[in-house]
Amino acid sequence: MHEENKAAANVCGKIRSGTQNEAALLALMEKTGYSMVQENGQRKFGGPPPGWEGPPPPRGCEVFVGKIPRDMYEDELVPVFERAGKIYEFRLMMEFSGENRGYAFVMYTTKEEAQLAIKILNNYEIRPGKFIGVCVSLDNCRLFIGAIPKEKKKEEILNEMKKVTEGVVDVIVYPNATDKTKNRGFAFVEYESHRAAAMARRRLIPGTFQLWGHTIQVDWADPEKEVDEETMQKVKVLYVRNLMMSTTEETIKAEFNKFKPGIVERVKKLRDYAFVHFFHRDDAVAAMSVMNGKCIDGASIEVTLAKPVNKESTWKQHFSGQISPSSENLLGFPNKEDGHQKSLGKPVSLPVHLNGQHSPVPTEVERCTYPFFPGIKLTPISMYSLKSSHFSSAAMHLDYFCNKNNWAPPEYYLYSTTSQDGKILLVYKVLIPGIADASQSVFMPDKLCTTVEGAKELAAQFTLLHL
Repeated sequence: MHEENKAAANVCGKIRSGTQNEAALLALMEKTGYSMVQENGQRKFGGPPPGWEGPPPPRGCEVFVGKIPRDMYEDELVPVFERAGKIYEFRLMMEFSGENRGYAFVMYTTKEEAQLAIKILNNYEIRPGKFIGVCVSLDNCRLFIGAIPKEKKKEEILNEMKKVTEGVVDVIVYPNATDKTKNRGFAFVEYESHRAAAMARRRLIPGTFQLWGHTIQVDWADPEKEVDEETMQKVKVLYVRNLMMSTTEETIKAEFNKFKPGIVERVKKLRDYAFVHFFHRDDAVAAMSVMNGKCIDGASIEVTLAKPVNKESTWKQHFSGQISPSSENLLGFPNKEDGHQKSLGKPVSLPVHLNGQHSPVPTEVERCTYPFFPGIKLTPISMYSLKSSHFSSAAMHLDYFCNKNNWAPPEYYLYSTTSQDGKILLVYKVLIPGIADASQSVFMPDKLCTTVEGAKELAAQFTLLHL
């Protein structure tokens, strides 16, 4: 083991003074008793630590660290992260040259230590003028499988996925909004570990793999937003899915009030899902237990606590170009298995397979140009067949969102006024024809703009925030 440690320490000697670097890393290992091994482009410190007995720490104990100076290594990093608690494993991503790749994963022994690390080390000045970003690491165990025949049932999909991949734990299939006997053409496959999901993705990803004669689409599923327990303890809103399209807000309110009259404050329904707001949390929790699995208008509903989302701050970050280290989507943090920087694919709340679970929030869009050489073959394509990550403007996101909800395109109505200094100020009113409740289908921001483009973007952004 000492020889392995010495070899791992030697690797980055190409960047710092070899003797000094090796000595620093060996001193760290000697002091802590942790081992260090380099493999597959990453250097692992610990995992497990000395004297550890039992299984690894549970999900939620790992944090992602970004924007690490390329010439900084474990001898400087580990003492910083030990301030938050006992480190189970520290994985620094490495270049072949010996430099680090600017990011690492730190697994603590408890979730509380991981949360403390985020709290005290996010935006920490690790060197003069150099600030690191620390956020929860998403250990994704779920794949999105698209282009599945809509007549296939959950059991059929589960059995088929078990035949072609290993480690399948469950399959999540949502019924069609208009025909509950069919699925929506996609499913989520849950695996026993991130590694099992990654191996399955590698097997299925080439784009030629077929199920029941159909070429399927495969990607990482959008990780569910992690909300801390303290925040969830305050939630008094229920998320209700699998409703009939024809079911009204009044019917939903009446059904939930049957459990205990007068407990529902209001209901907001969109398509085949709704949010039921209660006056008191205790009533919301009790209603969730009673109503989950009940039938409303012939549909068996699913009821869970709604997860709060700070949509406004996310949109502000997106349009101002700011980056919040608490958002792995916006940071474009790398997937653990891929080893290169990428966003998490479809945004958490506006996936290509929009399933009614989330509100629309965009991810950071790659803005690059590539040379267009003569003779390059071009293929006609519909914008609606693209992923939402291909759109950068709020107006395009809104149009895309309406299409995925089977609504008519948004209608924009331009209004103007004159400012005190004589400037013409503009504002758009947006009408979403697909929303049944006319009183909730019109949106107008409370700010005016000097340009038509600015007014349209602001109106679309405002609409997305309130849908």
